[in-house]
Amino acid sequence: MENNSPTAASGKIPFWRDVRVLGGLFQVVFLLGVILLLAILYTNMLSGLDSLGLALNFNFLQDEAGFDISEGISYDPSDTYLKAFWVGVLNTLKVSIIGIVCATLIGLLFGIARLSSNWLIRTIAAAYVECFRNIPLLLQIIFWYTAVVAQLPNVRESLSLFGGVFINNRGVYLPSPEPTSSLTIWLWFLGAGLLLAVFLYIMRWRQLQQLDRPGFRAKWALPAFLIVALCGWFLTPGRPFTLDLPALQGFNYQGGMRFTPEFFALLVGLSIYTSAFIAEIVRSGIQSVVKGQREAARAVGLKEGQTLRLVVLPQAIPIIVPPLTSQYLNLAKNSSLAVAIAFPDLVSVGNTMLTQTGQAIPVIAMIMVSYLIMSLTTSAAMNWYNRWITRIGR
Repeated sequence: MENNSPTAASGKIPFWRDVRVLGGLFQVVFLLGVILLLAILYTNMLSGLDSLGLALNFNFLQDEAGFDISEGISYDPSDTYLKAFWVGVLNTLKVSIIGIVCATLIGLLFGIARLSSNWLIRTIAAAYVECFRNIPLLLQIIFWYTAVVAQLPNVRESLSLFGGVFINNRGVYLPSPEPTSSLTIWLWFLGAGLLLAVFLYIMRWRQLQQLDRPGFRAKWALPAFLIVALCGWFLTPGRPFTLDLPALQGFNYQGGMRFTPEFFALLVGLSIYTSAFIAEIVRSGIQSVVKGQREAARAVGLKEGQTLRLVVLPQAIPIIVPPLTSQYLNLAKNSSLAVAIAFPDLVSVGNTMLTQTGQAIPVIAMIMVSYLIMSLTTSAAMNWYNRWITRIGR
């Protein structure tokens, strides 16, 4: 029998039976439920704080901190809590950035060494990786702080390197570059060298495209920039920088820049621990490149170093970058373990603020947002780099 109803004639499904409408409706209801739950929790939190005589606000950030911070930018106990928190943020950024650079270099070295044809080098690299990635990071940091840094000679018997670097149980003292009035002139030379380097880089890139073969694109650009910078250094009247050398005065070294024992132990622990994971990422990324690529490179006369630099690594980097990003994020978040050795990082300063003010929720929220911003920024930068590398390799 033929169905002549209006619904069947039009071929439309009623909205209360439309899967798309029902799906959207369920999502709206779920979102409203989440908002209602958050509102209930927020109201309950406010009532709990009122019963304790606390107010949820950030006005305390303008009060005098009243506690000292042993390391960081210029800070005085009479400064505000906001300034103290900013010192903790900068200390976390400092150890994270330097740690990322050190861990990447060490991990790249041991990752390549794990694939060496030399049995001894391959075994040492494997032992390094298996040892340091299987020991908890907290134990490693405490080990470097108590068993290594604390056992260094005292100030009078400091280890001296290159006549300007001094290492003792109070820290590492390095020469500090101090800018002079001639720096502006030298910066003009650097700008000219950079423009020349960009021009030569583009010319080299076009040449390689025409030849349709791999090559080092900065082959002309890098030497040109270094030559211009070096010539500018000698042609500039005076010196753009002078070195402020640390010198023993009284009971400690004065001048230069100093890395405290806490910073040094934390940096070593984070770098070594993370580099063990990065080494495995590098090894697996290199091994993911098919052997035919290496055989083809050898067939055209490329040496082992050229094959690795021009053929293998460019194909392995897009594979390496995503897990490498995770390790960078882990290193930044693992820096919070600095509280175990009293390094004044973000968490340590935040704990002191929390103890003195009693404002647990605002302080913890500030710490969480700070780590979130650092992580999102790192992820965005690495994702951009990965897209750029992928586009270049096409």
